[in-house]
Amino acid sequence: QVQLTESGGGSVQAGDSLRLACAISGRTFGRLAVGWFRQPPGKEREFVAALRWSGGSTTADSMRDRFAISKDNTKNTVYLQMNSLTPEDTAAYYCAAGSPILSALPLAGQYNSWGPGTQVTVSS
Repeated sequence: QVQLTESGGGSVQAGDSLRLACAISGRTFGRLAVGWFRQPPGKEREFVAALRWSGGSTTADSMRDRFAISKDNTKNTVYLQMNSLTPEDTAAYYCAAGSPILSALPLAGQYNSWGPGTQVTVSS
């Protein structure tokens, strides 16, 4: 069973940047995919970005120009770089792990392990 721990959230001003980290442990990585999702207050959870450890990634269209996902193989960590943050980015951010194929990366139901989340609050 894979364990996930998010970090890097906080309270920032509009226009600032944050980098979230998702530390992963507990399994081998050959077929692993890791995704970032977020849930704004009072709204549904939404897909942000995801990657497959073996290659391939995708980012939600609405965030592609500001957010980027990456990984560090040596640290077993996946990052979400978020730039030009706006108050609409305020949400709890979660990383998740599973084995979806590339085309299914945005689907939350494809992930069977979730971290506890990290809060991002952006003030204007």
